[in-house]
Amino acid sequence: MPDRRKGHLSFTPPGHKQARGADPMVREVLGDAVFHGDVLASGGLDDRLTRGRVLRRAQELMADAVHAEHTFFSTCGSSLSVKAAMLSVAGPHEKLLIGRDAHKSVVSGLILSGIEPVWVVPRWDTERKLAHPPSAEDFERAFETHPDARGALVTSPTPYGGCAGPPRDRRGVSPAYATADRGRGVGAHLPFHADLPSWAMDAGADICVTSIHKMGSGLEQGSVFHLQGDLVPAQLLGMRADLLGTTSPSVLIFAGLDSWRRQMALRGEELMGGALGLAAEVRSAIEEIDGLHVNDRRDFCGPGLSDDFDPLPGVIDLTGLGITGFRAADWLREHRHIDAHLVDHRRIGMQITHGDDRETTGQLLEALRDLARAARDLPRVPRVEVPSPAELRMEQVVLPRDAFFGPAEDAPVAEAAGRVAAEMITPYPPGIPAVLPGERLTEPVPAYLRTGPAAGMHLPDPTDAELDTVRVVARSAR
Repeated sequence: MPDRRKGHLSFTPPGHKQARGADPMVREVLGDAVFHGDVLASGGLDDRLTRGRVLRRAQELMADAVHAEHTFFSTCGSSLSVKAAMLSVAGPHEKLLIGRDAHKSVVSGLILSGIEPVWVVPRWDTERKLAHPPSAEDFERAFETHPDARGALVTSPTPYGGCAGPPRDRRGVSPAYATADRGRGVGAHLPFHADLPSWAMDAGADICVTSIHKMGSGLEQGSVFHLQGDLVPAQLLGMRADLLGTTSPSVLIFAGLDSWRRQMALRGEELMGGALGLAAEVRSAIEEIDGLHVNDRRDFCGPGLSDDFDPLPGVIDLTGLGITGFRAADWLREHRHIDAHLVDHRRIGMQITHGDDRETTGQLLEALRDLARAARDLPRVPRVEVPSPAELRMEQVVLPRDAFFGPAEDAPVAEAAGRVAAEMITPYPPGIPAVLPGERLTEPVPAYLRTGPAAGMHLPDPTDAELDTVRVVARSAR
């Protein structure tokens, strides 16, 4: 990095020139340190020919810390990293097994790549109306039916904390394990404490994608690929990542990734142990608040449910208060300046990390107690009509890429049943699409999505934000 103490000057981008050209008001708000660290990766962080091996060394140290053979940094978020991982396993018109609880970034990868998805049905909790990852046996059966599949993509942990078990039989293919937030990418903390669910590299995955900013100390958009084994060559994954990645990566985000690795390598077990202990205290205290229940292992694990459970997402069921998660999240933000992570028709997620302490969690608990007292007087909103598992599943009749890029038209949502969707429709968060391009729409799903916004659901991706119409494959399309 340019040494300011020696008067090092760069006649290169970025144009703010180490804060000197930045707006004075912006400098006052952000501070000059942000600009001082915003330099080129080559010719700034390192020299023109990267002879200092700064980035390579940081990636090697990260790989060692998480039991991987290779690690690649990305400053474009795990939404891009997932796409690069998919492209390193399968190509156009090749099959990839994917849990239908995948994040919208996975669907974007299908649209860009032309990969043919083979959807593996998640395990559905009928009582709580949420999905858990498909089991290893579910994927094994899918491989038996589709022996030409190039690999499998598993989302674990889910945004709710449910975790998949490791595959028992890889059958010579390449299972790509991609953790998902945006929900995607919430598993970066897993390698650093024995009481957390199994880490993808330890479970035998070939590729793992994690978002360091979700549960770690990295900056937003910080993402890493981890790789092991010889089924996916490191050079190939690097080439696919380079195809999609920016040529102007943020050194600040690189620094955040490396600093998280250092923090966890030196104190990971201590910090994660503290977070787990604090989360246990918070969970016990929430159980004492009338009308609230924080989901735990007994709720999420068992026959037909998840194989393991991460307690740190802190998913709170509000059924006892008679209000939606949307209403609760809005009230907490407006009246107690508390932001929830995950929000749905009956739950809010309050994740606990190593960055919390009894002061922050004390404020959270007090806010939740206030919410419980205020809930009885909050205006009721329309009910979200969540379909049954059978009604949620729709047939994929056209490749996502062909439906998305092909001739399309807008159809009234009341007349959309039977038409083939040409767009994604995704309740967010957690960002798992209810409608995918190429799926044949059935009546319950559009009806469910129409009830959602009236109750507070956020649908960021349909072309018609009011959802009076839905974009479908044109009747004239072949």
